[in-house]
Amino acid sequence: MPLVSTKQMLLDAQKGNYAIGAFNVENMEMVQAVIAAAEELRAPVILQTTPSTVKYAGVDYYGLVKAADQNASVPAAIHLDHGTSFELAVQALRAGYTSIMIDGSHKPFEDNIRITGKVAEVCAPLGVPVEAELGKVGGKEDDLDGGEGSGYTDPFEAKEFVAKTKVYSLAVAIGTAHGVYRGEPNLDLDRLERIRNEVDIPLVLHGASGLADEVVIESIKRGICKVNFATELRIAFSNGVKETLKENPEVIDPKKFGALGRDYVKAIVMEKMKVCGCIYRV
Repeated sequence: MPLVSTKQMLLDAQKGNYAIGAFNVENMEMVQAVIAAAEELRAPVILQTTPSTVKYAGVDYYGLVKAADQNASVPAAIHLDHGTSFELAVQALRAGYTSIMIDGSHKPFEDNIRITGKVAEVCAPLGVPVEAELGKVGGKEDDLDGGEGSGYTDPFEAKEFVAKTKVYSLAVAIGTAHGVYRGEPNLDLDRLERIRNEVDIPLVLHGASGLADEVVIESIKRGICKVNFATELRIAFSNGVKETLKENPEVIDPKKFGALGRDYVKAIVMEKMKVCGCIYRV
């Protein structure tokens, strides 16, 4: 089926008290794995590319997702994750992305409002929803560096931010981090609940790779409607490649180690979809 926007799937998740799994993809095999997992579990799904993936492969890389979804019967969206500029957001919009994130969280509050509102204004006529971030999700992943992530989202600032920008969803900083956790993360779930009480749009959890399942489940109960996964997928694919080459160092066919990496990614995606509660929703 054709790619869809994230609008209805996030509204359905919010109403049904579950979350949509959003998975960062880096190559054809990862795209295939995510779509196959969604198809098998009858789950709506979001596939994401970061600015560095776009830089590496070009913005038209999304065409892989479009091609993979042609024969699928589940709703899938292609989302720009952590868009770093107005120009990149517009580039992705023109290329056919069905969901856009503009991340102005490293800017002062008013500047974040300004750039986010500008992107939302451009995307609105085309019906493409915009995700923003308020507060700072820490850690480092890809080319994203959130520092220590000490800037937790303020619930009252969130209310003002949403009202002024007209964004469709909001990524919140409650103690998660991008990349690999060095210790046990301590999420401020009470803060999440206060944010939920102040805004009525879908909330997004970044930095979910490595979180305990019960923590993700509890965050969904308190208002999260979209959960991002990236690092665990990269580790899974890389492990497949390493394992194949270790067992057969003479292999020269990329399809051989790509296939095992794809299988490992699919298994992780299915596991995370079950945690999010989005399976058998289609």
